Amino acid sequence: MRIMSSRPAPLLPPRLRAFLQRVPLLVPVVRFLRRGPLARDRNLLVTLCLVTLMVGVLAARVSTEWFSPSLLILVTLLGGLQLRLRSLAVLLTAVVVALGYIAFTLGAGRVGLGLLVTIGFTAVLAALMARTRGKLGVQGLRGDAMLLELRDRLKSQGELPALPKDWGAKVVLKQAGGSSFGGDFLVSMRDGDNLEIALVDVSGKGVDAGTRALLLSGTFGGLLGSVDDFLQACNAYLHRQRGDEGFVTAVHVRIDLATGAYTITSAGHPPVVKFDSGTGNWQVASAKGVVLGVVPDLHCEPDSGVLRKGDALLLYTDGLIEQPGRDIDAGLDKLLGEAERLLPSGFRDGARALVNAMASGHNDDCALVLIWRP
Repeated sequence: MRIMSSRPAPLLPPRLRAFLQRVPLLVPVVRFLRRGPLARDRNLLVTLCLVTLMVGVLAARVSTEWFSPSLLILVTLLGGLQLRLRSLAVLLTAVVVALGYIAFTLGAGRVGLGLLVTIGFTAVLAALMARTRGKLGVQGLRGDAMLLELRDRLKSQGELPALPKDWGAKVVLKQAGGSSFGGDFLVSMRDGDNLEIALVDVSGKGVDAGTRALLLSGTFGGLLGSVDDFLQACNAYLHRQRGDEGFVTAVHVRIDLATGAYTITSAGHPPVVKFDSGTGNWQVASAKGVVLGVVPDLHCEPDSGVLRKGDALLLYTDGLIEQPGRDIDAGLDKLLGEAERLLPSGFRDGARALVNAMASGHNDDCALVLIWRP
C-alpha cells in the first residue's frame, strides 16, 4: 500500500531552488522580504519605492507627457492608506528623490510650483491618515469597514421585534448633521407576550456622542430582559465607570401584549405621553427619576396603565422638544399639538412627519418610538 505524503509540493524545482540559494545577493533579499509579521507592509513599501523611482527616471529620460510627475500624487495617497507612518516616511523620501532627479535632468521649470504644493499637501494628508490608522492598528479601508459594520449593528439593534397583528409600532431615529452615529439609541426585546423597550439619550450629539452610544447600546441591550430592575442595573454600571463623560437619560417601558398592561420607569428622561382613544387626548405620564450614573441607588417613580384598542404610547428624546431660547414645557406643548395631526393619517404615516416638524430649524439628535393598538 502506497502512503501519500501530506507535505505540499515545493513552489520551485529543487535544482532552481539550489541555484538561487548560491546567489549571495538574493538570499538576504528574500529573507528580508519574508521576515516578520510586517512583511506585507515592507513588500508594499519596496514596490511603491520602485514605482516612484521608475516614474522619476522615465519622466526625465523618456517623456513627461506619458510619465507625468503628477503620478507621484497617487503613489503618495496609496502609501497613506496602506503603509505605516515610518514606512510612509521612506516612501516620501523616494518621492523627493524622484522629483529632484526630474528637476536636475530637465530643469527646475519642468517641476512647477503648483505640483510641488499639491504633492506637499498630499504628503501631509497621507501622514495624517497613516498616523490615525496606525493608532487603530488597521491599514487601508478596514477601519472604515469596521465602522460600517458597527453602524449596521446599531441600526439593527434599534429595530423593534415583530409584534402581533393587533399591535403596531414605528421607530424614527434622526442623528444630528445627517451622521450615521448619534447619542440616541433604542434597545428592545420580546419574550412571548412580554415586550420591553428602552430609549436612551447620551449627552452630546452626532459623532461626538456616537462612540459612547455604541458602547452603552451593547451593555444596555445585554441587561434588558436579563434583570428585573433594568434602570437600576444600568445606573449601577454607569456609577462604577470612572471619569465624567456626561449624563445619560433613559426611559424603560414593559408591555404585556396579551392584556395591554404597561409599566413606565424613567431616569431623567422627557415624560412619555399616552393617547387615550376614549377622550381623544394626549396625557403626560407621571413616571420620573434621576439621570443615570449620578447616585449609587436610583429611585424611580413608575407609572402604569392599560393600552386599549386605539390607544398609543409615544416615547421620545429631548432633541425633539428642546430648542435654543424655548422652554421645555413649551416644546412639550408643541409636541402634543403636532401629535394631533397623527390621527387623520394614522400613527404609522404620521410618526416621520411629527419628527420632521419638531426637528426642523435645529440640529440635534432626535428619536421617537410610537406603539399603538389598532
